Amino acid sequence: MTLSTPTPLTSAKRLGFFSRLLDDVPAGERYRLVTEQIAHAEAFGFDSAWVAQHHFHEHEGGLPSPFVFLAHVAARTRRIRLGTGIVTLPMENAVRVAEDAIVLDLLSGGRLEVGVGTGGTPESFAAFGITSDDRASVYARHLALVREAWAGRPLAGGDRLYPAAEHLLARIWQATFSVLGGVRAGQAGDGLMLSRTQPRSVEAPAASLSDLQHPIIDAYLAALPPGITPRIVGSRSLFVADDREEALHLADVGLRRAAARFAAAVLPGQAPRPGPQAPLAELIAAYDVHVGTPDDVIASLQADTALARTTDIVFQVHSVDPPHEHILRSIELTATQVAPALGWVRKPVSVPSTLAPSPAERTPEPA
Repeated sequence: MTLSTPTPLTSAKRLGFFSRLLDDVPAGERYRLVTEQIAHAEAFGFDSAWVAQHHFHEHEGGLPSPFVFLAHVAARTRRIRLGTGIVTLPMENAVRVAEDAIVLDLLSGGRLEVGVGTGGTPESFAAFGITSDDRASVYARHLALVREAWAGRPLAGGDRLYPAAEHLLARIWQATFSVLGGVRAGQAGDGLMLSRTQPRSVEAPAASLSDLQHPIIDAYLAALPPGITPRIVGSRSLFVADDREEALHLADVGLRRAAARFAAAVLPGQAPRPGPQAPLAELIAAYDVHVGTPDDVIASLQADTALARTTDIVFQVHSVDPPHEHILRSIELTATQVAPALGWVRKPVSVPSTLAPSPAERTPEPA
């Protein structure tokens, strides 16, 4: 399946770092290492840092409480914006999400971005009293309640949220794999979050990630109300090293480990993904990974036509998941060589970074 290449949405990109907190160490050490990685990203000019929420399954994600963790990160950073990528909203109390978000935003000096989604691990829902089949309807109800709370409207019983948080309505991002999700995010005027990889269907097993994501972007842009500035995160798996052989060796270790889980989790209608015995080149292609030297990765990313249409390029080292020191070096090479080739310009330290669409949303740097 091949699509014509649409015109890029914008040439000026914002740069983000994303983590699912999967370092191969105990949980507390994961939190310490990712805090250090985010601080390192800030030092190299990254505009944002995002963390995922996952309950129960430590090999899929190591963080059940993103607001708590980001409050810790906020105390150790100064400028970088802090995002949830995502809060699994069906599993949460919507009022508490609204309250925790505003407290974190205040403590961070107005740096919070709120990504939300339905969640993706079917067996996780039972502990929260719902089924995976109900997640879309519960998600819609909970997101509507978060909006009501932030807008200052009376909640059940008549109480209103304190502290006030209407400004956070302009910082909601919705994650989706589907055109319908793109429409939903666009109609609401929210940001759109695109995944680093997506399952292929049995009808189009060889589709590229751009083939899958262009229709979502098109639907999102068509649904945006007039006057609303698009916000599109393109998340991508990226690992950059000084030496190609070293990068490929680490990718070989990480991708074979991840492929054993991915290949066993194919749902009806999805094309099977290669397992851990497949050739490395096949794993890199199937799991949408950009790996190698800066020149290798730049060439690979420049061929990603969907990424060219995003406003925010957000990179994660999953599913390579190299050791911590290699993640730090990858962050450095991304900021100094890769991202500038994709349209990112590092902002002067005195200029605060913002992902909000309006100058009125921009918050001065904390002292």
